[in-house]
Amino acid sequence: MAERREILGLWRKGEDASAVLATLISVQGSSYRRPGARMYIQPTSYAGSISGGCLEGEVARKASWITRHGAALERYSTMYDQDAPEEIREMPYGLGCGGVLDLLLEPVALPEAQALLTALEAAEKGAAFSAVTLLPSGASAGQNLARVILDRNIPENRSLSEPVFVSRNCDAATKELLIHLATSSTKTELISARLNGELRNIYVEAILPPPRLVIFGAGDDVHPLVQMAHLLGWRVAVADGRAWLAQAGRFPQADQVLALRRDISNFNDLHLTAEDAIAILTHSFEQDRNLLERLLPLELSYVGLLGARHRSQLLLKEVAEALNWTPEQCLSRVHAPIGLDLGGDSPQAVALSIMAEIQSVMHRKPIALRSTPAIDMSAAPERPYVPTQCPLDQPADEFLSDAVSPSHAESGIR
Repeated sequence: MAERREILGLWRKGEDASAVLATLISVQGSSYRRPGARMYIQPTSYAGSISGGCLEGEVARKASWITRHGAALERYSTMYDQDAPEEIREMPYGLGCGGVLDLLLEPVALPEAQALLTALEAAEKGAAFSAVTLLPSGASAGQNLARVILDRNIPENRSLSEPVFVSRNCDAATKELLIHLATSSTKTELISARLNGELRNIYVEAILPPPRLVIFGAGDDVHPLVQMAHLLGWRVAVADGRAWLAQAGRFPQADQVLALRRDISNFNDLHLTAEDAIAILTHSFEQDRNLLERLLPLELSYVGLLGARHRSQLLLKEVAEALNWTPEQCLSRVHAPIGLDLGGDSPQAVALSIMAEIQSVMHRKPIALRSTPAIDMSAAPERPYVPTQCPLDQPADEFLSDAVSPSHAESGIR
């Protein structure tokens, strides 16, 4: 999510009309990034990433040439087949993955790219869209890209007649199919569908707002948590009943800072949704109790409570009485104490433990070590993985310095 801010920043500067937008649309095997990852490429710089750093320089060097006739698909492999004949042996771009990546490259000047970037910008502010792209194919690949974008928050915009954007080259059958896919699909995926007698690849993408962290508490220990969430690309709101602490100037990276009234009658100004994550760090027993009484019935994605275990138990017992719940019901909806047990007691270490737990819960990932068990080493490859130099070993000033010629870039999946 953080890279989206960087991409939009470059786009809004509008410094170069030849910029290219690269989107990772498909991954086979291993990859650092997943479909939906993007780069915004200018002749001398780029923002975002579509790999762990191995492919970015290669893609940036050749993007303008590849898209000289319009949008194009490119395939990049980090596989290495040592048994293949030398004349056809493919040398991958880096050491890290062992996968195949398909990229859609679009000149930013295209209406389709402009519409997509406009949707991404609106998503940063909380909007949600479905974008469906008919991918280029055949000899006229640059001319047969088509895209439909629908607003997922406004049901009226899901009708066949009112999409947010439709490519001008969409015939009736294409438009109907793309809108159908936009209304029926709920996730990002690459699918195949028959259109006008031809099997075509279509990229369906959910363009969603960044997740939001709402922090109750505005003490000094909240600063690193705000900074960490912002670094991850999250939207952040800070609220506290102590108006002298809940000041926007204290939290410049927060999107909203709210001074709660004593009776928290302005609580709804936070506009909480079921997707929000909540961290309670007020250090105030009274505030925590009042907040939990309002928060727990909302069935939020995550609620975490800072404080010692015995303090949390006492709080939840009082909240249970107020809600006419059992203490166990309350406990089932709150992480108390908040955060993973990572060690360390500094505000920065506590912020790390909180964000780590939230990330795990929001992505539905169980807490587990990823280290390879010793017993699995018996299955390690017997031959060198990739006997070539990783592009990351190049000096940074060489990434964009190579001249691009027709012999070094070809459009289409390869």
